[in-house]
Amino acid sequence: MTVQIGEKLIFDGTETSISFCPPLPDRHSGIIQLEVKDIEFDNPVIGSTACGRGYIGTWAIENGYFYLVDLVGQYKMTDKHPLLADWFSGEIQVPQGELIYCDRAGLRVYDLEIHIKIEKGKVIDSKIIDRRDRKLNQVCSVDFSPQHFAGS
Repeated sequence: MTVQIGEKLIFDGTETSISFCPPLPDRHSGIIQLEVKDIEFDNPVIGSTACGRGYIGTWAIENGYFYLVDLVGQYKMTDKHPLLADWFSGEIQVPQGELIYCDRAGLRVYDLEIHIKIEKGKVIDSKIIDRRDRKLNQVCSVDFSPQHFAGS
């Protein structure tokens, strides 16, 4: 299975990539699905196995709210105004610091992550996960030790 390209997130004025893909709403007047003939394939990832969902979204967290800012691929926003993502509830993990582990399945672990809990588009909680002073295999439930991969 090909690792999927992440969504984009604008957080604290910086654009980063997040591996989680917040869902689009089933129906929303601010989003339209394009027919294949209308899709612009300027981004080579659109239509590839690295983007099975067929689009890349750009999201933003601003003033305590979560917004959809842009869509590229099989969906398009009807105007240039950000949409409050009030259809979304869940947790976004924002990578910070150094990448300390990445595997072929797409799992990425950073020495710092900000976990942001969102309910109906509103940020309700956040916490910083700091892994800098811990051994990686104590943080994750997966065994990353060299002995684990010796037989691979």
